[in-house]
Amino acid sequence: MEFLFSLPPNLAQNLKTVTDEFQEPVFGTSDPEGERVGSGGGSAWLLSQCWKNKGNNTDFATWLAEEKRVLIHAGGKSRRLPSYAPLGKLFAPIPVFRWSRGQCLTQTLLDLQAPMYKQILSEAPEKLNTLIASGDVYVHSDSTLKNIPEADVVCFGLWVEPELASHHGVFVCNSNQPGQLEYMLQKPSVTSLQKLASSHLYLMDIGIWLLSNKAVERLMKKSGYTNGEAPEKPGFYDLYSEFGPALGNIPQLLDDEIKDLTVKVVPMEDAEFYHFGTSKELISSTLAIQNRVNDQRSILHKDNKAHPSMFVQNAALDIVLNKGMQNLWIENSHIAKDWKLTSNHVLTGIPHNDWSLSLPNGVCLDIATVEEDKYCIRPYHIDDKFSGDFGDEQTCWLGEKLESWFAHRHINMADAGVPADTDIQDAPLFPVCPLNELSNEFINWMVNGGESPQLAKKWLTGQRLSASQISDGVNLQRLLNQRSVFRKQNWPLIRKNHKHSIFHQLNLDHAAREFAAFDIPVADIDTAPMSAQVVMGEQMFRARVKQYQKETFDSLEARAFDSLRQSILHADTAKAPHPVLNVHPDQIVWGRSPVRIDLAGGWSDTPPYCMFQGGKVVNVAINLNGQPPLQTYVKPSKEPQIILRSIDLGERELITSWEELKNFNKVGSPFSIPKAALCLAGFHPDFTAHHFKSLKDQLQAFGSGIEITMLAAIPKGSGLGTSSALAATVLGTLSEFCGLNWSHEEIGMNTLSLEQLLTTGGGWQDQFGAVLPGIKLLETSAGYQQKPSVKWAPSYLFTDYSYKSCMLLYYTGITRTAKNILSEIVRGMFLNSTKHLEILDGIKQHALDTFEVLQKNDFNGFAQCVAKTWEQNQRLDSGTNTPEIQGIINRIKDLALSYKLPGAGGGGYMYIIAKDPAAAVEIKQRLTLNPPNKNARFVDIDLSETGFQVTKS
Repeated sequence: MEFLFSLPPNLAQNLKTVTDEFQEPVFGTSDPEGERVGSGGGSAWLLSQCWKNKGNNTDFATWLAEEKRVLIHAGGKSRRLPSYAPLGKLFAPIPVFRWSRGQCLTQTLLDLQAPMYKQILSEAPEKLNTLIASGDVYVHSDSTLKNIPEADVVCFGLWVEPELASHHGVFVCNSNQPGQLEYMLQKPSVTSLQKLASSHLYLMDIGIWLLSNKAVERLMKKSGYTNGEAPEKPGFYDLYSEFGPALGNIPQLLDDEIKDLTVKVVPMEDAEFYHFGTSKELISSTLAIQNRVNDQRSILHKDNKAHPSMFVQNAALDIVLNKGMQNLWIENSHIAKDWKLTSNHVLTGIPHNDWSLSLPNGVCLDIATVEEDKYCIRPYHIDDKFSGDFGDEQTCWLGEKLESWFAHRHINMADAGVPADTDIQDAPLFPVCPLNELSNEFINWMVNGGESPQLAKKWLTGQRLSASQISDGVNLQRLLNQRSVFRKQNWPLIRKNHKHSIFHQLNLDHAAREFAAFDIPVADIDTAPMSAQVVMGEQMFRARVKQYQKETFDSLEARAFDSLRQSILHADTAKAPHPVLNVHPDQIVWGRSPVRIDLAGGWSDTPPYCMFQGGKVVNVAINLNGQPPLQTYVKPSKEPQIILRSIDLGERELITSWEELKNFNKVGSPFSIPKAALCLAGFHPDFTAHHFKSLKDQLQAFGSGIEITMLAAIPKGSGLGTSSALAATVLGTLSEFCGLNWSHEEIGMNTLSLEQLLTTGGGWQDQFGAVLPGIKLLETSAGYQQKPSVKWAPSYLFTDYSYKSCMLLYYTGITRTAKNILSEIVRGMFLNSTKHLEILDGIKQHALDTFEVLQKNDFNGFAQCVAKTWEQNQRLDSGTNTPEIQGIINRIKDLALSYKLPGAGGGGYMYIIAKDPAAAVEIKQRLTLNPPNKNARFVDIDLSETGFQVTKS
């Protein structure tokens, strides 16, 4: 997926510098020099230039269809938000929010926007490849966008009050066809919308449009392009006032080349719309986003924040903010101790200084970096629009009429040398000087007025720039370097003052990179009062910093994983058990379990993510070849010893001491699971309150020795959750043998503890997926005790022959164990990696969507859900789909609706949903006649409607 930006020329030339940390491929250009082309013409130009930039021989139509693209218009003059005109509102830094994990101190408006745009395009039908969006809005939604309709144009809207809608475009729909566009209006009056509401539905345009390849080609044609080639002189064509009104059943503009395009409108039911078009909105929208969760504050360099509408980033403050100050935005700036602030200030770019400045309410100050070593002083009022001619008596600057500004400083306007018909945006009002000539006297005079022939002369005779020239000439590298210096100074303070909360909400991987790059020492801090969650993050953060500094980090990382293990063991290990022999001398206890196929939500059950966010998984319990494949037999023996056997491995081990039992972590041991299970069942002094001299004495008091025989009729690394399900089977069987009376929930929780003892990690879905029968949604809340609640889905799709016969399970003969994969992804969870959290949040939501589809017995919808699960797994772990696996897929994908590898390992079994029963037969024939290796084979699967079972002979 590629992001294309329409930008001011200076920003377009420096795009790589500005987007250095953005994760997706980017391309940027500015509109043709000297031409007004509009949003439609600008989209056409952007696509044409990107196509040419690729330098290949692909024709435009083919190139257009090859990839998903996001087009963002961010090339305006930003008259009402001057401070971020040079950098672009799209790249304005946005404070991190304490209610959201994984954000970076360097995040921009683009970083907030991008996840939704990517989600929309990933959910869009195949031919909807191009998304067009505005660079000064942020739309937030906690829901997954799904069921995006097929159409040439899909527009996204919000249900809003007429007062808000009147400032934007509006989609009008017939009440009987709410998803079908009737026509589009531009900034209609409140009265007209109120009248319209009696007979129609209307939604506010939020600036997100999806276009099919056909619609893009029509837009290109209307803008004067032929097969992607730009005309000699591109003309003006507007997306919102010309293209949009020509769409719909009853278009407001008649255009034969547009009217046949199909259009759908998608309401974003729970979305929130935030506009960043003005200086005031920069603060108000940020505050509104912050207040999505009550009683939250953004990160400051200090620990106090007098008012929630104060936002300070990349800054050094020597003054104390007080409750009388409101609506402050201080970024990339030093505010010296003798500054006097009030409210409604946007302060940006201010270098270190010892000034004594007094800023009246509403006055803003931007110090722009220009040339190699100079600064441009740009004061303005928070309500300034920078519109109107220089000579127009209604034109304003700094909150007063322009002519008044000159009069209050005893300057003749004519002496400024600016023609009267010059747009104020192009009027040279802002003086340029080196750092040693920046003075509080000059700035105070510009802001507050007063007679000073010397300062007036300095303003009149010195170099001055217009707002447009500032945008074209700012030295962006100097701007970013200054911001980095402030951030370097703030990092240790943020970490120290917020070690218990905010710091550990950040993307700690990004923070570690910055600590290493800035050479900031990672001094040990007292972790004793911290929560276990923060301690784990602290240890992993220190390890990551050292890793980036090319130093040894293994021991710190190991401590983080050990802290996680200990937290789980402390929370989940049952009360010290007291095993009591619960069988007759000649009885055998027989436990057996199915395995599971994870259908959606896998990985969201993995600690520490599920502990911080909760998890949601949909999986199904299955028997293989008509039998539960995992079986355990436990019987008494006459001698006070423990005998362990594995039928499938052909191994046997005799245990006579606690030391032998406790070495369950021995590498290569075939009996790690039963040893750890016996410890958890109370046969080791570390796990029981009852004391004995030796294992022999304990078994004699118990009344017998123990023989455990296991059978796992399934290969290792199968992806079906074998080890966890086998552990649950052993624990459940021991519970019956020893009279522990563990419930299915306790068996599952003890399995989680067992895996931590074995240091294999893993989540809770494997054991609960096998222990509990059928198809179910398993959900947990945040916390260290991960006890899933269960909702069952109907079994129809897995029992009706016409659907069941389409479901195949193929053992690929390729194994890839999950431990190393798991460790790397868990590191991302520890460090709040934005990439990992974004994918995991989507995975968790997808579990709910899949469960909803299953409740409807929607076979095709279910197959689509499985396909999406496979795509999500590959995004989280790019190594999941190996060339060998892809080779198998290539041979059957024309016959399959979807396929996935169960589990985390990326090997073992492949779950396939064929298009129909005949296609299933053909898939079997193809892979059976020409298998990828000698072990590959199909296995019959049946829904397990019992889950774990245990009986006595």
